[in-house]
Amino acid sequence: MKKALLILSLFFSLLSCSKKTTSASIKVSDVKELAEAISKAKAGDNIVLANGIWKDVQIKFIGEGTKDKPITIEAETSGKVFIEGLSNLEIAGNYLIVKGLYFRNGHTPTDNVIAFRTSEEKVANYSRVTNCVILDYNQPQRDSDDLWVQFYGTHNKLDHCYIAGKTNGGPTVRVDLKGNQSIRNYHQIVDNHFGPRPRKGGARGETIQLGSSFTSMSPSNTTIANNLFEECNGEVEIISSKTNFNEIRNNVFYKSEGSVVTRHGNYAVIDGNYFIGDGVNKNYGGIRLVNTGHWVINNYFYNIIGENFRSPLAVMNGIPKSPLNRYNQVTDVVVAYNTYIDCKSPWQFGVGTNIEQTDVLPPSEIRSARALRTEVANNIIYNKIGDKNVIVEHDKADGVRFNNNIIYNQGEDFIDAARIQATEFDVIKVSDYIYLPKLTSEFDIYKGFGFEKITKDLFGNSREGKNSIGATVQGEFKDPNILDKTKYGADWYSNIIEAKEPKVIEVTAGEGDFETKIATAKSGDIIALNPGKHLVSKAIVINKTITIQSKESDKAEIVFTGTDNTPVFELNPYGILHIKNVVLTGNGKQKAFSNLKENMSNHFGLTVSGCDINNFNYVLKAYKQTFAQEITFENTAISNCKNGIELSEETNDKGDYNVEFLTIDNCSFENVDQNVIDYYRGGYDESTIGGNLLVTNSDFINCGSKEENGILLNTRGIVNVEISNNTFKNNPVKLVALLWGAKNNSHANNQITNSGKIKVEENLKMKLMY
Repeated sequence: MKKALLILSLFFSLLSCSKKTTSASIKVSDVKELAEAISKAKAGDNIVLANGIWKDVQIKFIGEGTKDKPITIEAETSGKVFIEGLSNLEIAGNYLIVKGLYFRNGHTPTDNVIAFRTSEEKVANYSRVTNCVILDYNQPQRDSDDLWVQFYGTHNKLDHCYIAGKTNGGPTVRVDLKGNQSIRNYHQIVDNHFGPRPRKGGARGETIQLGSSFTSMSPSNTTIANNLFEECNGEVEIISSKTNFNEIRNNVFYKSEGSVVTRHGNYAVIDGNYFIGDGVNKNYGGIRLVNTGHWVINNYFYNIIGENFRSPLAVMNGIPKSPLNRYNQVTDVVVAYNTYIDCKSPWQFGVGTNIEQTDVLPPSEIRSARALRTEVANNIIYNKIGDKNVIVEHDKADGVRFNNNIIYNQGEDFIDAARIQATEFDVIKVSDYIYLPKLTSEFDIYKGFGFEKITKDLFGNSREGKNSIGATVQGEFKDPNILDKTKYGADWYSNIIEAKEPKVIEVTAGEGDFETKIATAKSGDIIALNPGKHLVSKAIVINKTITIQSKESDKAEIVFTGTDNTPVFELNPYGILHIKNVVLTGNGKQKAFSNLKENMSNHFGLTVSGCDINNFNYVLKAYKQTFAQEITFENTAISNCKNGIELSEETNDKGDYNVEFLTIDNCSFENVDQNVIDYYRGGYDESTIGGNLLVTNSDFINCGSKEENGILLNTRGIVNVEISNNTFKNNPVKLVALLWGAKNNSHANNQITNSGKIKVEENLKMKLMY
């Protein structure tokens, strides 16, 4: 009987197995095969893309997998399937996975490179993009906004990806909450490496944006965890949280020029993150708080010296009865168990207050609402150099309670002794960037409402029964290797590039030799010009990092015979030119330097040192939608030119500008008719805190004779301007400069003769962007 039952059981088991759907692995080699495979895919199927270049492919991945049997699209070999040209990926359905793709050499034809939906109605849920790379996949024009990854639906995941190089407008990653199908989404953005995002030169350059102002009342429940953010410099906000109940945990922000910002929305948890600066760059930021109910706990800040919006902890003033897209008052926030090592003025309150600008701004823009019911407790500050201003109050912090915070300030007096207890303790070096306090005394621990839920420290150790002031409990400190890049991103890709010795390439005065040598040089090489005149008849394309210099101490001369309005050097995307100790001579109708008018999909850069530039229409002409991180003229003489350095075509008044850092040092300008320096940023946007102009130790003689507005140095809207130690002589203008007093504009030690004056206007009226 038992034997019969066993045979019967085996029979039904085999019958059951025979009825199950068999999963398939389908290899495809072109778009038609891929579309067919997707249309026929069943739960558990695996679609394999053949290695090679897939150009101009628009993949719509629609399917219905299950938790145990997802449908997968993956590269035959991770990193060997290149998605190029006008290509993108859209995903809709349930339990779908994409693996191992490499997006490069192109841009999306739609609003997204990767979107977790195929239409407003068809979204993805429980789906995943993993082990992929998106690199420099930019639109040709900077003002053509797009998003590289856009989340819709619920329970989707972006993990172990490397994403870097976005230069055009729009956040790199956004979570969208429009529609009930995308609210309470529980998305995960984890274990990724967000590589360098260059400065954008204006707003709309976040690395991650969670929602928008118009969905800021909605719950998102998105988690951003265990990611490396390296040199994410797009704008002042690295992560912009604009929805409710988001968690930002255990991330590393390494030399990134911006902050984690609770821009809109409420109840964010910012727990266990590392903010690593260098003690020099003031643009590296920490955490900036707006709105209600946030918990900022267990975070570590090292060498962050930013101010205002980029201070280690920036608590903003809000706008009374603020509209959704502006600034709500900070209330009911907890900042506890954090450690600050060598951070300048780490706590700043009332950031963004602008009460003094009531004569140029409407009441709806005045940020006068101070933080309320906010607790700052159980934090540690250590300074190897004493700081007299540990707390900065841009407006009164009378709504903030301080409890059981300690500081070692090297005995330096500071004004906040009632709010922070001065004491002595050592720090232990755990790694190059991690120094942790070694406390030998017991300190009282403030136990506020809900503090019992803070059960772990920065390293995940239990706080129970231990002296737990600061980000870490006392004990043995093990190096967490936070900058081990193998822990983040795609396992097949590394952004570590070995340094190479530049090759010096000698150029004779022979016809065409200069152009030939430039074209064949590798990025980083040095072009050495033999003495004498080098005749150049057409624009030299600069599309890599290159140095051009005279071979000997006597300056070689480049004589440009090209057609009118063409440049000697045409700066293309990726073109970074360093030119040293050279004479540039034109015929009065050409340009010495300019970039492309269109298709500047990546940045350019220029350094001119020890040169003589004469007889050009423009010294430098930058066109709209182009951007340089740095432009420098030093030890250079500029004479007999119709126009000087023009960076003024970003007239959309959306906070954009053409260069982040413009430096003029120890130069002379003589007989330059107009646009001697013309550097423009338009639009009132408090989140834009650039550009940067430094004019020092320079002479301006007989310039500006044809300047229509009567201003010699035009700096309208530029936030950081310093004009010092210069000589202005016989310039027929009304003003040398009109500076914006409410911003970081300054002038000092300038000698002005027969050249008007420098005027400071405290509240420069600007067009509102919103």
